Amino acid sequence: MRVGAFVLGAQFPGQGQGEALDRAVRAGEEAEAAGLADVWLAEHHFVSYGVCPSAVTLAALLLGRTRRIGVGTAVSVLPAAHPVALGEQTALLHLLSEGRFTLGVGRGGPWVDLEVFGGGLPAFEEGFPEALDLLLRWLREPRVSADGERYRFREVPVVPRPDCAIAPREREGRAGGTAAPGLVVACTSPGTLRLAAARLLPMLLGMHCGDEEKAEMTRMWRREARAAGHPHEEVEAAAARHVSAGVVQVGDSRAEARETLLKAMPGWLREGLGQHVTVDGRPRRMRDPLGYTELLCELHPVGAPRECADRLAASAERTGISRFALLVEGTGDRDGTVRNIRRLADEVLPLVG
Repeated sequence: MRVGAFVLGAQFPGQGQGEALDRAVRAGEEAEAAGLADVWLAEHHFVSYGVCPSAVTLAALLLGRTRRIGVGTAVSVLPAAHPVALGEQTALLHLLSEGRFTLGVGRGGPWVDLEVFGGGLPAFEEGFPEALDLLLRWLREPRVSADGERYRFREVPVVPRPDCAIAPREREGRAGGTAAPGLVVACTSPGTLRLAAARLLPMLLGMHCGDEEKAEMTRMWRREARAAGHPHEEVEAAAARHVSAGVVQVGDSRAEARETLLKAMPGWLREGLGQHVTVDGRPRRMRDPLGYTELLCELHPVGAPRECADRLAASAERTGISRFALLVEGTGDRDGTVRNIRRLADEVLPLVG
């Protein structure tokens, strides 16, 4: 089992944006110090739900401040970025971190971001496959050109190549380099799932999903991957890299851990999710903040250490997913986030194995 921290850079009511970012950086540093496997960084635009607008930039900072832990984006919003620019950043971080960086990408939502960054609604509704394929080619080929609906340019060399040699350096305590950067795709719809499976890309499944839904999605992904002609061994190797997002709150009892989240999270969710603006004025239905917090407490490891360990083990068994990205900042407090990370590492993971 590979357990990592999921960091949103959430701005809770009454906090400044700098406070939220400081907590995000501290969480990443503490995740390495505590011995977690990864830290996953979210990206949002124009909302206090998460105040980090560039997950790759925050990843670069944390890769520079750490030596062992894996750092990934969960996720970089592909319709708001040029695939080549994102590919260049990915190659750079992959090489200089000696393989510790994983790029997670997703479609995002029909938000005003599309208007600001110039992609428009078509980039969200139809353009994701073209953008993803261009990104993949940039990470896999030595020279790339494009002649699609949105991206058109003459052939150019890929610089730096993700698989190029770099000067040898001291590797003690560091992850070894790999030939290609890790890549996962956030899947919240059958269409995106089929797209990921056809390209044999692992999924990142959201914290709003329960084990049964995630198990069905992994089964569907395998069916689609096999239907696309991928060999069994390659399908299983890619499936082992699926990531399950969730929430963790370690307390002395389940009641205490739930109460901690129920006091803090609904206010943040109400403000943060309520700030989303659709690009085309379509109506949107917002989750009930209290009900959503209660759902997350039921779905994920929230409770005493043994309860959290049993919940993680059961989830891995039911879904077949052994990589976790767990939201650690549900208290909205820097010291509380640090304590939560330490208790997860010191008291929960030894019970899981």
